[in-house]
Amino acid sequence: MTLIQTDPATAGSPPTTAFTPGDGRPSSAAVEFDGVSRRFGDVLALDDVRLSIRPGETVALLGPNGAGKSTAIGLMLGLLEPTSGAVSVLGMSPRQAVASGRIGSMLQQTGLPTNVRVGELVDFARRLYPHPLSQAAVLERSGLTDLSDRSVDRLSGGESQRLRFAIGIAGDPDLVFLDEPTVAMDVETRRAFWADMRRSASEGRTILFATHYLEEADQVADRVVVLDHGRIVADGTGRAIRARIGSRTIRFDLADADATTLATLPAVTEVDVRGNAVRLVSDDADRTVREIFRMDLPIHDLEVTGADLEDAFIALTSPSITRQEGIR
Repeated sequence: MTLIQTDPATAGSPPTTAFTPGDGRPSSAAVEFDGVSRRFGDVLALDDVRLSIRPGETVALLGPNGAGKSTAIGLMLGLLEPTSGAVSVLGMSPRQAVASGRIGSMLQQTGLPTNVRVGELVDFARRLYPHPLSQAAVLERSGLTDLSDRSVDRLSGGESQRLRFAIGIAGDPDLVFLDEPTVAMDVETRRAFWADMRRSASEGRTILFATHYLEEADQVADRVVVLDHGRIVADGTGRAIRARIGSRTIRFDLADADATTLATLPAVTEVDVRGNAVRLVSDDADRTVREIFRMDLPIHDLEVTGADLEDAFIALTSPSITRQEGIR
């Protein structure tokens, strides 16, 4: 998390000129990357990235370690400059957007002061912005109302995450960046957190978050962007990205199941037998299931499911996969 003092002379004022991408048109996107590359010496962290995020979208940014996620977020927050290309945030440069108080951020690897109470730190954060949320609203939305008088050094890991979130939303931002926001949160707190994020998005705020919880990304995000080796390899809804993986999982119960026989079923690529529980992976589930019934196997509780986002993520970021620009 970065706390940035707003210049009172410019607070709340619109930029004097609107950001224009390379084609000369004004940008109405909440975030826009126009052919952005970023190098660190010989390392190409981002490679000609083109990305446009609409106002009010909730977008999950996924990628393995070293994919370029942190670099992308650093560029959006004005902490880094692109080597080539241009970045727009809320129709202006990232630094202008941050200075205007319209961006909130919750970054994972950020220390918190220990000789201060929760309420005091939240109030300090609020005072950095021209039009902050009320103290009560920040504490309520972050689930910290009952912890306002507690010293920061007495917070649990999940409570510290909630405090980082409180600081991130203190300025009532139009755009919120969240880096691994629910790490160390318990299940109940995680659900409450995302319920508040949905409410924020319904009010027109744009939410961009990076996470390693792929099921969470699939459930929460309107759109999933997958980065690998500095390039976008998929961009679309979780359902559309899952559909790129053709395999299906077939589960059923079968007494005395013989793995060798099951492996001969058409289109089956993987067999897992544990007691009576059988799991098959098939490249053509319809064909496999027809053969199971033709063989008149005494199966029970048949279930066929598609690939989940984790399966898609592994396939998309595998070295053997041909890189493609994403789904729209």
